Parts: sequence; structure tokens; C-alpha cells
Amino acid sequence: MDVLKSARRAFIRSPSLTKQSRSSGKHQKLPENWTDTRETLLEGMTFNLRHLGMTLVDQPKGEELSAAAVKRIVATAKASGKKFPKVALKVSPQGIVLCDSVSNQLIENISIFRISYCTADKMHDKVFAFIAQNQQNETLECHAFLCAKRKVAQAVTLTVAQAFRVAFEFWEVAKEERENRVKWDSAGETSNSSQSERSVSLNSLKVGVATENLLDIDDYSSAVENVDNPSEPNNNCTTLWEMDDGLEEAFSRLAESRTNPQVLDIGVTPQDWNSETDWDKTNGNAPKADELFGL
Repeated sequence: MDVLKSARRAFIRSPSLTKQSRSSGKHQKLPENWTDTRETLLEGMTFNLRHLGMTLVDQPKGEELSAAAVKRIVATAKASGKKFPKVALKVSPQGIVLCDSVSNQLIENISIFRISYCTADKMHDKVFAFIAQNQQNETLECHAFLCAKRKVAQAVTLTVAQAFRVAFEFWEVAKEERENRVKWDSAGETSNSSQSERSVSLNSLKVGVATENLLDIDDYSSAVENVDNPSEPNNNCTTLWEMDDGLEEAFSRLAESRTNPQVLDIGVTPQDWNSETDWDKTNGNAPKADELFGL
């Protein structure tokens, strides 16, 4: 229950979702404390789920596509007759980290920029699924997870979407800092070149002049740089959000498939979230924990 409350408070207002809600003509009941726990999302939110499996897909997004993939995964999982393994799925702006709940061993670490779609499945209402690009062979994979109830599936979906939005903001800042650093380095090279030319010019003078009170040419050049060139950009988040060439390329390709590059396509809306029964209400006949994870 605590993780659901944290998820609800950690959501950050998304312009695209707000626009979508207005266009639908419905009144949108925004969750309380919508923006006051951004830090919770930055640190990462963990959901205890059961991993149903994975299947390959040929497109990066789509409700019908994911529904068909989930249907295949569920059918395979049921046919196996095995218990669905318990996993801890941690969501942060860096991505999704999947660990075995029993052994605590890392199963998979997926960059947020490789995720192209996520949803709470309509047919299997307690299933959360996402599509991501495999880091090794670049195939598109749909992963499905069984949640205790639909509210959790929606919470995970919306949390991933908001984590993506925060990550995109950090990525844009890092990109701008890289560009500024290139400009700063370029300006430094230009200044050094000018300094060299001035040195040659001064050395070529063959007249006798008093030099003891003149500003040293190096000091002068330094003073000019301090006035004309701003300090090198702050590098606080660049290291954290720097992407290698492969990830940058993957992100660019997936961005082209999205309706809005900075918003992750999802199969859940705030209306879906708010229309469900309030999770704070308790049910005296609530099923046992294991019974919650039934398909």
C-alpha cells in the first residue's frame, strides 16, 4: 500500500496528459500532492511483482501489439504449470532494474531510453507490460508482469512514464551542457590562437621600450578570457546522464516512433487511474497475498 501512495504522490504533471484529459471533455481529478515528492522518483520506486515472461514483437509501441504479446506470454506461462517467479521491479529516471526477490540477484537492467511503450493490459487487468529494445541484438521485447491488482499495474505504468519524462529533461540538460562545453573549448582555442599571434607580434618589435610596468602577455590573455568567456558549464548531471553512441542512436530511433519524443507512449490515462476504487479503503475479506497474483 505504501508504494502505491508514494507512486501517487510522485507523479509529475505531464503537459501531454493534461492536454489529453482536456480534449476528452471529462473532469480530471488529479492526485493530491502531485509534485511534492519528485525525490522519491529520482531515488527509485520498487514494486513487488511476478514475472510472466517475455516475447519478441516487431513494432516499438501499440495497444493491440502489446495486447497480443501479453496474450502469448500469459498462455505460455499458464501452460508451463510453474509458479510465476517473484521479482522486485525498481523504476527510476535511469531505467528499470529487475531483481529476483528471493536471491536478490540482478536479472536485467534496462535503460529508460530503450523503453518505447508500457501499459496496464486491458484484457488481463492485473498485468503490467513494457516494450524495450534489447541492448545486445536490438530486437524489440515485450515483458509482462503480474500485479496484485489493476491499481498496481496502473501505478507501475504511470511511474515508468513519469520517470521517462524526468530522464528526458535531464538528458536535454546534459545535451545542452555538452554543446556549451564544446563552445567553451572552441572559444578557448580561439583565445590561445590570438594569444600566440600577439606574442609573435610583440616579439617582432625591434624598438626599445620600458617593460617592467607592462602587463604580462599571459596575464592579459587570461584577463581577456575571464571577461569574454563564461565559466565552463556545470557538470553535475552530465556524467550521470551521458549516453554512449549505441544508446543515443537507439533513443533517437525510438523517439521517432513516439507521438511526442519527450513523452513515453502508455496505455493508461489519469482518468483510468482516478476512476478506480480508492486503494486506501480496506476490505475485510481481502484475499491472501498469493491469491492476489492469480490470472
